[in-house]
Amino acid sequence: MSLHRQLQQRAAEGRPVRVGLIGAGKFGSMYLAQVPRTPGVHLAGIADLSPDSARANLARIGWPAERSAARSLDAAMAQGTTHVGDDWQALARHPAIDVIVECTGHPIAAVDHCLEAFAHGKHVVNVTVEADAFCGPLLARKAAEAGVVYSMAFGDQPALICDLVDWARTCGFPVVAAGRGHKWLPHFCESTPETVWGHYGLTPEQAARGGLNPKMFNSFLDGSKPAIEST
Repeated sequence: MSLHRQLQQRAAEGRPVRVGLIGAGKFGSMYLAQVPRTPGVHLAGIADLSPDSARANLARIGWPAERSAARSLDAAMAQGTTHVGDDWQALARHPAIDVIVECTGHPIAAVDHCLEAFAHGKHVVNVTVEADAFCGPLLARKAAEAGVVYSMAFGDQPALICDLVDWARTCGFPVVAAGRGHKWLPHFCESTPETVWGHYGLTPEQAARGGLNPKMFNSFLDGSKPAIEST
């Protein structure tokens, strides 16, 4: 099976996978940087609490302004462009959207987004792993009941861990433990969002240019985020 070949086929047939992205912050921007180079995928809409910030992130990663200038979701569908707004429910409910990518990083909001997407027959890729740690089995059950796919983001640690466990069991190896590597030193627990960039060798100005969230990156450093992900 070649996913790339299947996407190329969808592109050739003029029936791309239509995606709605909820949350266009740091991790959403990483996905946005990939979308223009992925065949057979049409990012029809972006919903963010701050559409202006979403547009700034699009500009930062090199999107031309006209690519995200659609005035509505329907216009974006017709033009093959992207609509940017703040109405996530419009993405979850639009009949032409196939997949919702949940990328807010807010676990409680993410659960609402996933459930609404399931209710309207949308598949979900959940990048907000905290929501999966919070109630992933319930989300998976709700998706199964709705007849849609609920998935973590391949490439992020939780999905890679699951993939490695599945590979090992398929090969006949007994799996006695699974986890993730994380460099942790005792003094990291003293770090705060105000002091975090020094641990990464960055200045606050460099972090701001990269759109990095100090609270999020501090949670990577002090061990709390890896602990949640390993749940």
